[in-house]
Amino acid sequence: MTERATGPAYYFPSIEKKYGRPISYWLELIASSDLTKHKALVDWLKADHGLGHGHATALVGYALAQNRAEHEPVQGQA
Repeated sequence: MTERATGPAYYFPSIEKKYGRPISYWLELIASSDLTKHKALVDWLKADHGLGHGHATALVGYALAQNRAEHEPVQGQA
C-alpha cells in the first residue's frame, strides 16, 4: 500500500497538475529568490507566478523546512 503524503507535500500532485510544472521547478525557483521570509515568498509566488495562496504556502513551507534541515548542525558537532 502506498503511503499517503502529509503536510505541504500533500498538495504536490495538485500543484503539478494545475500549473504544469514539477515540484522541483518551484523549489528551485524559491531557492533562487533573494527573498527569505515566508510571507514575502508566498506573495511573490502569487503575484509573479500566478499560484494560489494555499499552493504557494505549501511550497514555501516545504522549501523553508528543507533549507532549515540542511543547515542544522549535526548533533554533537559545532
